Amino acid sequence: MRILYHLPLSPFSRKVRLALAEKRIPFDLRIERIWERREEFLTINPACTVPVLQDVNGLVVTESYAICEYLDEAYPDMPLLGRTLAERAEVRRLVGWFDDKFNIEVTRNLLEEKQMKRLLGRGNPDAGAIRAGYANLRSHLEYLGWLAETRAWLAGPNLSLADLAAAAHLSALDYMGDVDWSMSEAAKDWYARMKSRPSFRPLLAERVTGTSPPAHYADLDF
Repeated sequence: MRILYHLPLSPFSRKVRLALAEKRIPFDLRIERIWERREEFLTINPACTVPVLQDVNGLVVTESYAICEYLDEAYPDMPLLGRTLAERAEVRRLVGWFDDKFNIEVTRNLLEEKQMKRLLGRGNPDAGAIRAGYANLRSHLEYLGWLAETRAWLAGPNLSLADLAAAAHLSALDYMGDVDWSMSEAAKDWYARMKSRPSFRPLLAERVTGTSPPAHYADLDF
């Protein structure tokens, strides 16, 4: 069986889960507690990071973007990297925006400080980093809202990996109650469309031990 090693609140794992679901590719989920540095897992990914995809042919692919590109090439139905040269360039730009810029300025300052630091035994959350994460989130939501107002989807006329990357980060933060959706009505409307998709249902139904999401998290109408 195809196996995806993941952590429930990892945005990069969530992005791959959404890509697999949008492509209707069956897979099994296995939680990998990377802080335990399990020897069996290290043999397939010495970096000891998630997500990791082990395909039915035995191929192991690591790093979320490499996994998503592999999926688009190996399973071309429902393309997620764009359908024209211009759209593919814009998809890649926006995936980089959310997986790099948004991750550094927002996700790391909120999710990693409040959740992952404890799991990895890296001390107490940095209050300054958390404040910076909340401040940075506003400008990112405003930009996402502008994209949502000017296009059918974030990178153009079709749902793409750009939408999945953005939704993966925001859904993980939303689980922690860290997203003030009143900052951008357009971003909120786009996210409501995203979480209404069948691919989102497993994420919305999942719960993390010791942490409960806000009431609106699984509410398709907010």
